[in-house]
Amino acid sequence: MQPKRKWFLAFFAIAYPLDQVTKLWIVDEFYYGETLTVISGFFDLTHVRNPGGAFSMFTGGDPEYRLAFFLTAGAIAVALLLVFYRRLPANAWVSAAALGGILGGAIGNLTDRIVYGEVIDWLDFYIGSYAWPTFNVADSCIVVGVCVLILEVFLDPEDEEGDELVGSREQSSA
Repeated sequence: MQPKRKWFLAFFAIAYPLDQVTKLWIVDEFYYGETLTVISGFFDLTHVRNPGGAFSMFTGGDPEYRLAFFLTAGAIAVALLLVFYRRLPANAWVSAAALGGILGGAIGNLTDRIVYGEVIDWLDFYIGSYAWPTFNVADSCIVVGVCVLILEVFLDPEDEEGDELVGSREQSSA
C-alpha cells in the first residue's frame, strides 16, 4: 500500500469516528444548552447546535434552502478533497494525512446535517468576556489539516523559487 493511502486512511479513520462518537456522547449526556465547566474561566463542554456555517453564517436563512446549500457545498468539498488526494505523489504522506483529517471532519459535519439538520458543537473556549465560537472535533480536524497543508507549502524545500519553472522549461523544450 502506498504511504499516501496508509496515512490518508489512518487519519480519516481517526477523525470521522472520533467526531461522531464525541457528538453522540454530547447528545446523550447533555441536554441542549447544558454546560459543564472543565477549566473555570477558560473551557466548558456546552451542547449547542449550529444550523449555519462557520461562525454561524447563514443561520437566519430559510431552513430548507440553507440545508440544501450546506449539503451541496459539503458534497462538493468532499469531491474536491478526493481529487486533491488523487493528485498527490505516492510518497506525499504529510499532505495525505492532512487531507484524511480534513475529509473526516467534512464528512463528520455533513453527517450531522443529514441526521440532525444542523451541526452539533460542544467545545467552548473563552477568556474573560471573549469567547471563541463553540466548535467540535470535525472543525478541529479541518483547521489542523488546512494549517498542515499551508505549512507544508511554505516549508517544502522542493518548492524553492525557480525549481518548477526550470523543470517545466526543460520538459517543454525536449
